[in-house]
Amino acid sequence: MANPFMTIQALLVGKPMPFRGNDHSAIAKHPVEGPVAVTWLGLAGDGVADPVHHGGWDKAIHLYPHDHYDWWRTVKPGHPLFDAPGAFGENIASRGLTDEDICLGDRFTLGSAIVEVSHGRQPCWKLDHRFGAPDIMSTIVRTARSGLYFRVVREGEVEAGMRMDLLERPLPDWSIARLFRLLIGGDHRNDRQAVRALADMPVLAEDWRGRARRLAG
Repeated sequence: MANPFMTIQALLVGKPMPFRGNDHSAIAKHPVEGPVAVTWLGLAGDGVADPVHHGGWDKAIHLYPHDHYDWWRTVKPGHPLFDAPGAFGENIASRGLTDEDICLGDRFTLGSAIVEVSHGRQPCWKLDHRFGAPDIMSTIVRTARSGLYFRVVREGEVEAGMRMDLLERPLPDWSIARLFRLLIGGDHRNDRQAVRALADMPVLAEDWRGRARRLAG
């Protein structure tokens, strides 16, 4: 693919709010108009309810390809969450590339900032609860339509509507979809060598490197 890029459909932020029982979550995010600061820990104005499993260097910014929404509408026809970006709690709703096209270690422009792909998004029970459906998480695991996380390597400022241009691709064989299938979807059983390689890959988020080590035995 020549000069790969994505277009930012929306930038979204949210603060922790009551979600289920005593649980809080910042998964319900709203679009931001105008310039948004990109800091080491993500978009200005965004927050996390569970800092153990969300946020931090390796999970600063969550992107979910808006390209997947048409497919999801066939799976969950009429679901109101697909009427606008943000259904999956993403910070960036993008068009142009999906998990099959984006690779571990890819560096993209994000306005004047630069971000680096650190790993895929592992779904949790909060997605099923948000959608009011018991199979959102399992469908993501089955199809590898996971979305991904960026770490910020240069702070800056960004607006919706901008392009995200690919600057570097050091690992073209390691798409996010492939990583997800290996480490979350069960493909580790068929390719132990690949899992062992991931366990020693510094650009991969620490959590997923640990997972690769465990799966490699």
